[in-house]
Amino acid sequence: MSDLYELSISRFIKASPETVWRAWTRHATEWFTPRPWSTVSVDHDLRPGGRADVVMQSPEGERHEYRGVVLEVEPGRRLVTTGAFTEGWIPQPGEMNFVRIDTFEPEGDGTRYTARARHWDEKAMQAHRDMGFEPGWGAAADQLAQVAETLSPQESAS
Repeated sequence: MSDLYELSISRFIKASPETVWRAWTRHATEWFTPRPWSTVSVDHDLRPGGRADVVMQSPEGERHEYRGVVLEVEPGRRLVTTGAFTEGWIPQPGEMNFVRIDTFEPEGDGTRYTARARHWDEKAMQAHRDMGFEPGWGAAADQLAQVAETLSPQESAS
């Protein structure tokens, strides 16, 4: 384990990086939250300093709101966000803040999608792992693959 205090998942997706990017950015309510939870809303302003807000809901109606900010955008290749701040660079309290790095790398006839969570310290990283990082983020990545692999050519090109 490096001193980045990083957890990550990776999936090969049978779609171009641009298509996976479109699935990530335009269809997040379909895949972002591991089922049986659902993603009620996603409000991303894809520019540095823009919003990175998500509302998730359990089958029983329990809601979790994640408010964050976009740190870096390289369309079709990389998106970096954090919940440590909200739009306007307002610091967020909490012990579960981390930097999320999503990458979309060409690989053969598809995309190597990787999602990383970099934590401030080992305690926060371990807490995130104990909450079910690998199975949760892994299920979401599988759902992203399903969405990307079923986008029509017209939709993936628009």
